[in-house]
Amino acid sequence: MKLRCIIVDDEQTARNILKKYIGDVSTLDLTGEFKNALEALDYIQSHSVDVMFLDIEMPKLSGLNLAKIIEHKIKIVFTTAHREFALEGFDLSAVDYLLKPFSFDRFLKAVQKINPKFSNTTVTSTPVVDHIFVKADKKMVKINFSELLYIEGLSNYVKIHTIESTLVVYEKMSDLVQRLPSFSFMRIHKSYIINTEKINTYTKEYVEIKKRHIPISLTYRNALLSFLEKS
Repeated sequence: MKLRCIIVDDEQTARNILKKYIGDVSTLDLTGEFKNALEALDYIQSHSVDVMFLDIEMPKLSGLNLAKIIEHKIKIVFTTAHREFALEGFDLSAVDYLLKPFSFDRFLKAVQKINPKFSNTTVTSTPVVDHIFVKADKKMVKINFSELLYIEGLSNYVKIHTIESTLVVYEKMSDLVQRLPSFSFMRIHKSYIINTEKINTYTKEYVEIKKRHIPISLTYRNALLSFLEKS
């Protein structure tokens, strides 16, 4: 029997990641997703739910307050960018606490904590990959996400800057960004995509990665700063 799950998170990107992860696990069935706790509370009152993947910081009604309302009727896995909420989350008897951004492997560990009989959870499709292949110098080159620093867009090509080297790739920025995991990579300028995990320092005008100052445009500033403030 599958566990009936719902997602409660006010961030579309976070919901999309969880939908992908849940869809890749054979023992989970996603029955609803909600952008605020009030919508979820209304759904819970008329539907059976086994597991809730619940963000903590949301407008109007927080995830912590929703958990207090439903008490122990549903197993809760908290998902948030704020480590300081972990203790209070566990005080509410949460099954687990996922700190954003979290990997598919970490997500699976949370699923296995929900019920011991699901310890043999199977993945129904290919897990989230940790690399891409790009064509550079007439050959396909593997780029590990953990080694990718930032991508620089030029007139008709891009430069991919990694820890070890810089590759020239003839691919559109708009196509390339679709191939990168949204929880680690962000576009901060029409000419730059960065790995947020590689940021050393930042201001409202730029981020610093390996002593390189990368400009932040007005178009992307609010989204980036909001993300970094929650990290």
